[in-house]
Amino acid sequence: MKGVTIREAALTGDVLEALIALSGDWAAENSCHGYRPNAREDIEGRRVFLAEDGGRIAGYLFGKPFQSEKASSIMPDGTPCFEVEELYVVPEMRSKGVGKALMAAAEAAVKGEADFVMLSTATKNWRAILHFYIDEVGMDFWSARLFKKI
Repeated sequence: MKGVTIREAALTGDVLEALIALSGDWAAENSCHGYRPNAREDIEGRRVFLAEDGGRIAGYLFGKPFQSEKASSIMPDGTPCFEVEELYVVPEMRSKGVGKALMAAAEAAVKGEADFVMLSTATKNWRAILHFYIDEVGMDFWSARLFKKI
């Protein structure tokens, strides 16, 4: 990850424009069920973390705080949490620690405000994503929602 910097970013017009463009690239990859490019309202009001490489955004994470509901098997209702809504790394920077660094930055930033970091994923490559979040990032598995078209 040499030369990559991670930072929490204000949602300026330039950052918003870049995130919307990157989400279009992500949608074109067709790697997640139902993913569509973001619009302004999908990102506004979120905390945004950027991975930058030579002035170019190499990845991003954004999310929001919330109070838990219906998660009583792992925490009491009303527990402060941070939900990672999106984590994206450009293809040429994957498997270089960028996603892990973005997660670490978000966790450090919300520690003291949230007791848990949570996320959901609709990836088509579930083996790789579970390996990343469980083995690399250290998250625990809580639930799964499976489907089969008939």
